[in-house]
Amino acid sequence: MTVSEERMQEALATLKSSGVRITPQRHAVLEYLMHSMNHPTADEIYKALEDKFPNMSVATIYNNLRVFLDIGLVRELTYGDSSSRFDCNTSDHYHIICNSCGKIVDFHYPALDEVEQLAEQVTGFNVSHHRMEVYGTCENCQNNQRH
Repeated sequence: MTVSEERMQEALATLKSSGVRITPQRHAVLEYLMHSMNHPTADEIYKALEDKFPNMSVATIYNNLRVFLDIGLVRELTYGDSSSRFDCNTSDHYHIICNSCGKIVDFHYPALDEVEQLAEQVTGFNVSHHRMEVYGTCENCQNNQRH
C-alpha cells in the first residue's frame, strides 16, 4: 500500500469513527484533496469532479469541506483574497505564495517550531497557534516574465 493509499484509509477510518457516512461524493472530494498539491478552492474541486458527478452542487462541496474541517482532516487557508483554499496536510508547515499566479507551495522550517514558546515567554500570552506566509514569484511566472 502506498503512502497516499494509507493516508486515504486513515482518513476514511477517521470519518467512520466520527459517525460520518462515506458517500461516493464525499469519498471523491477527500481523494481529490489528498492528491492535490495546489491547495484547491471549493470551486476548483467542483470543476475537477463535475464530469464524474454531474448532479453534485458547489454546496455539496462546501458541506463536505465543513465536515472535513470539523473533524480535522483538512485546514482552511485564507489569504485575504475572496476564496478559501483547502489543505489536506494538517501537520505544522508553512506556505510560500506566488504574487503573480497565486500558486501555494508547502515547506517546513523546523527552526520556527520554537516561535510559539518564545512568544509565550516574552508576552505572557497563551499561544494557540501561528501562521507564516512567504510571498514571491514562482519559477513558472519568472520564466513567463522573461519572455
